[in-house]
Amino acid sequence: MQFIRKRRFLRKKMRVENLKKTFEMLKKEYGKEDLLRDELIRRSRVVVKLSKRIIYSVHRNDLKSASEAITKIKKEVAKIKSLTKSKVSDVGYLRNAFQEYVEAICFYEFIKNKKIPTNKNLGVDVDSYLLGICDLTGELMRYATNNFINKRFNIVVEVRDLMNFVYDELMLFDFRSGELRNKFDSIKYSVKKLNDLVIDIMKLEDKK
Repeated sequence: MQFIRKRRFLRKKMRVENLKKTFEMLKKEYGKEDLLRDELIRRSRVVVKLSKRIIYSVHRNDLKSASEAITKIKKEVAKIKSLTKSKVSDVGYLRNAFQEYVEAICFYEFIKNKKIPTNKNLGVDVDSYLLGICDLTGELMRYATNNFINKRFNIVVEVRDLMNFVYDELMLFDFRSGELRNKFDSIKYSVKKLNDLVIDIMKLEDKK
């Protein structure tokens, strides 16, 4: 009987020791995940900050500063992608950083080279790309308005044509309720304003 009790005690002790080892391993893994999350959050903030700098520089026609910021932001995005195995659109702060990245690069490329990079060109997931494109329309609207004020009407027409194209293409998507749907719905107001600006330009041209 004493032998049986001893065996039971040893089994319980082994189970506790195994559980203790498990918790020790989990604590180490949790610590690693915590450090990784902190680094990803920090780098995401850098991406957002650089995105705003790119957009600000483009609006000021300082493409040199914008280009320098683009070199930095691409390195940050590449590092984030190498650190995470998660789908970017599933992590809020990463999704926000990537959509800001898309918006900034696309804005720069359109103003400088009259082209819009694809999601594959940028190496981002579909959700981040579409969110960034929706945000891009707001900056394009601002850019077109400034050029209208400065009587650079050809630029206004170019932006209007792009906005109409983007809106027409996005209309073919079946966006359900959520962030993408809300952003898409707001585009039509910018499109209407731009079309109104082009009508005003035509009226001004007729008066000459």
